[in-house]
Amino acid sequence: MSLAALTAAGFDVHETNHAGAILSRDFREEFADLCATLLAVRIRCAEMLQSGGNEAPPTRRLRRRLTTAGWAKRNIVVRKTVDGVPSSSRSHEIDHVQHCERGTLALEIEWNNKDPFFDRDLENFQRLHADGAISVGIVVTRGQSLQTGIRDTLTACAKVNNMQSVSDFARLGIKEPTANQRSRLRRLTQDMDFATATATMMATKYGESTTHWNKLTERLERGVGNPCPLLLIGLPASCVGIVQEP
Repeated sequence: MSLAALTAAGFDVHETNHAGAILSRDFREEFADLCATLLAVRIRCAEMLQSGGNEAPPTRRLRRRLTTAGWAKRNIVVRKTVDGVPSSSRSHEIDHVQHCERGTLALEIEWNNKDPFFDRDLENFQRLHADGAISVGIVVTRGQSLQTGIRDTLTACAKVNNMQSVSDFARLGIKEPTANQRSRLRRLTQDMDFATATATMMATKYGESTTHWNKLTERLERGVGNPCPLLLIGLPASCVGIVQEP
């Protein structure tokens, strides 16, 4: 498995400071396992109609797969001393860390968080790399095709599952809309069918100010995280299965 396999499958991939070379040479097995895990990601279309949130079902599943593959959560503590006297201590909690004799990889998943979380992740990677604690920092987020086509994807999901009323939320295992959301749906259905109205409302949960590919690459253009070797991966729209729920 390699970056080429991810690119061929439609994933957005961007590396800095020779991250790809480091991974393919020094972390070949770990990187192959990561690529295989990402290529196996499948998102149920009804899950996309959930209210969003960084711990949405797709995120939880991916976290479990990574943890099973050895990418465990870890609190990395960096302590500094001056002439043998403790000077400072700094703690960095990373959701997924893979450690081996050749070094340490750090990975964060930002499915649908507020976009400033990218700054936090990349700045953490920068500091940890400067302190010799990690070799490469990796961020996984929604890719460009998934983000730009979010409303069309949600509309297809709602229509294939024949959403015609609020009662269909429970049928599909989706959290029922709040009073404000119900009010908005009533307004939207004056101009469109219920499935399209639902998709239009839920699309706002994946707005421009959330974590997605373009917001991540904007940070790179500003130099956030540099000079830590970074690998950025965007999940494509093809990860979402537009199928009728049982």
